[in-house]
Amino acid sequence: MFTKTNLIATVVAAIWSQMGGFLLWAVLADRFLNDHLGSATGVVRAEPDFGVLAIGCLVQAFAFSTVFRKWGAAHYNLMDGLKYGVWMGIFIGFGEGIIDYATSNVLDMTGALINGLIWIVHLSVMGLLVGLVYNRVK
Repeated sequence: MFTKTNLIATVVAAIWSQMGGFLLWAVLADRFLNDHLGSATGVVRAEPDFGVLAIGCLVQAFAFSTVFRKWGAAHYNLMDGLKYGVWMGIFIGFGEGIIDYATSNVLDMTGALINGLIWIVHLSVMGLLVGLVYNRVK
C-alpha cells in the first residue's frame, strides 16, 4: 500500500486534484454551474477551507492511486490510467451526481450532467497522471 510508486502517484494526483479541480470548477465552470443551481441556498461556501480541501484531495488521490494499483495488471500505461479515470468519472460524476440530483436541490439536471462531464475530465487526467507514474517509476 505504501510503495514508492503509490506515494509518488498520490502526490502527483493530489496536486492535480487541487489545481485541476480549481481550474475546472472555479475558473472554467463556475459561472455555468451557478446558473444551474437548484433551490437550495447557502450550501456553497464563499471561500473554501483550503487546508481541509488539500487533505481531501490527498485522501482522494491516495485512494485513487491505491485502487488503480490493485485494479491494474503487472504493467501499467497511460491508456490503463485513462480508462480507469473515465470509469471513476462516470461512477462519481454521473452516478453520484444523478443520485444527488434525485435527493437534493443543489443543481438542476443540466448542471448535474455538466458537472458529471467535468468529473470525467478531472478523473481522466488524474488517471493519465497516475498511469504515467506507475509506468515510469518502478
